[in-house]
Amino acid sequence: MPKVQNWRGLIDNYRRYLPVSETTPIVTLHEGNTPLIPVPTIAAQIGRQVQVFVKYDGLNPTGSFKDRGMTMAISKAKEAGAKAVICASTGNTSAAAAAYARRGGMRAFVLIPDGYVALGKLAQALLYGAEVLAIKGNFDRALEIVREMSECYPVTLVNSVNPYRLEGQKTAAFEVVDVLGDAPDWLCIPVGNAGNISAYWMGFCQYHQEGRSTKLPQMMGFQAAGAAPLVTGHAVSQPETLATAIRIGNPANWEKAIAVQDSSQGSFNAVMDEEILVAYRMLAGDEGIFCEPASAASVAGLLKVKDQVPTGATIVCVLTGNGLKDPDSAIKFSENNFKQGVEPNLETVAKVMGF
Repeated sequence: MPKVQNWRGLIDNYRRYLPVSETTPIVTLHEGNTPLIPVPTIAAQIGRQVQVFVKYDGLNPTGSFKDRGMTMAISKAKEAGAKAVICASTGNTSAAAAAYARRGGMRAFVLIPDGYVALGKLAQALLYGAEVLAIKGNFDRALEIVREMSECYPVTLVNSVNPYRLEGQKTAAFEVVDVLGDAPDWLCIPVGNAGNISAYWMGFCQYHQEGRSTKLPQMMGFQAAGAAPLVTGHAVSQPETLATAIRIGNPANWEKAIAVQDSSQGSFNAVMDEEILVAYRMLAGDEGIFCEPASAASVAGLLKVKDQVPTGATIVCVLTGNGLKDPDSAIKFSENNFKQGVEPNLETVAKVMGF
């Protein structure tokens, strides 16, 4: 019988690269070790002998890449004696913070923009036991409030301005190199608060410095056109996009992200909601990979700038969240026929099927 790998979470696997000690209480749900999946249909759209893979972080325990950062942030908060944590969220952070905080025996407070969080994510936060406050304002205002709260009250902030979050999230870059045997030529990634692109770059640089890879990737960040401050160069006071996970007008990690763009010789580009939906449907309908709309921004962006892709390049597109996070969008934007009220007999069903 083949042995099943005993994966115990990213802190256990990458401990020597992380700011933990033997006495750090590790709060884990065995996150990480998510698959790097080839997507030949998307590669064929580009041509020129490119290889395209997706890093499907929607298979983390709470369904998004946020688990990578949260295992670190919550472990370090517990080590410091914290009794409660707080975050602002468009959804995924709230789910991860709630799950890990409760597992670590802490209270979790979450501020969300009222009406702009996908139901799958809100359901998670509530069932995990978070205390959720929906404010009459956008994510950027929620982040301002929680930052002030953490400065004035005994609660630990676990948004990506918490440096331990990025330490955990950098492990995704390690996993990419571990699987490919080297860094990719391009890393395409959705950008909202801009923490993840900064974390990936940190991880790629760390591995490169150790000789674990021969090169560094160009970091290609993609924002929704209605929420693209890194593309336009100025904050967006009223960001709008159906990709709610990246509906952020003033990224907390703005300066870090610009530094990544410059260091990697990458770029930021905007994609329209319509382009995101095309990629969203293509990933599911042609590749069998169900991600949330914001995740598809990485593939939409790649397809938008495909003429810039070097011949023979290896490309990794980051899919940050699972499609089940936002079932309403899946139903609303599916172009497949959904036939209701069909009579329950063989002849009728066969006729509807076209036989």
